[in-house]
Amino acid sequence: MLASVLTTILFSLSAVCGTRTAKLLGGVSANFWRLVLATLFLACWAHLFGGGVAGPAFPYFLVSGVIGFGMGDLALFQSLPRLGSRLSVLLVQCLAAPLAAVTEWLWLGTGLTPWQWLCGSLILLGVGVALAPAEHLQQSSRTVWIGVAFALVAALGQGLGAVLSRKAFAVAHLAAQPVDGITAAYQRVLGGVAVGGLFLWILRWIPRPATTGGGEAPLSSGHPWRAAWPWVVLNSLAGPTLGVSCFQWALRATPSGVVLPIVATTPLVVIPFTFFLEGDRPGWRAYLGGLLAVLGAIGLASVP
Repeated sequence: MLASVLTTILFSLSAVCGTRTAKLLGGVSANFWRLVLATLFLACWAHLFGGGVAGPAFPYFLVSGVIGFGMGDLALFQSLPRLGSRLSVLLVQCLAAPLAAVTEWLWLGTGLTPWQWLCGSLILLGVGVALAPAEHLQQSSRTVWIGVAFALVAALGQGLGAVLSRKAFAVAHLAAQPVDGITAAYQRVLGGVAVGGLFLWILRWIPRPATTGGGEAPLSSGHPWRAAWPWVVLNSLAGPTLGVSCFQWALRATPSGVVLPIVATTPLVVIPFTFFLEGDRPGWRAYLGGLLAVLGAIGLASVP
């Protein structure tokens, strides 16, 4: 449970830093370079103190990274400009948890108790109350549905990536070759950075306008890296380095259907960060949703 809470806090900080880097460098480039830095940070631990890329679980972690870090993040960056951050995060975080729970139940046979289902649903309800847009989207129906489709792909990527991590830990346990959370994060990020690099390379050969919906073009001028590099480093540390390491630590011992609902409170935890750093003042629904989500987390934590 502690690992899940730390994951939520770190992912919240990563979201704020990611917003800054996306505005300065463009979403695709910012995401790729944070993964590159994370790969370097995690490799230092994994090859010096961890298991590197050895072990029978590595193929599962690698595929988990391809699906979660790679395809899931790419889809999220296509949903954001179409639906906006609140609705995109709402769909991804709320749908990833039940998708992971059902997939893990069907594939790995890890069921949840009725109390865990109830508490997890309460967390997701709280996220929905806090983040549901108050206004109608000023977009065409086609744009909205495309954004929803990308958000579903992102949620599926996050959910399936978590389940594959659970499978990888099970394989490592059966082989008597346990994997620590940081090494698992490293093995996963290798798959993500490969997909991100491939996508960035493909974009170089596709003609596109100066400013695109996916955030490929930076929104700043001049020398954006001078202002962006501290945020890139912080984003890399808080997200794919420490955040994902804690995420893998949580999945090592806890079903994904319990971990993901807690991580789904990330958009609520990010409220104080945006309040102090961006001056974003939340409304009453944010506080009500936060209360419901916290009650659900407490309920999950009370289960032995």
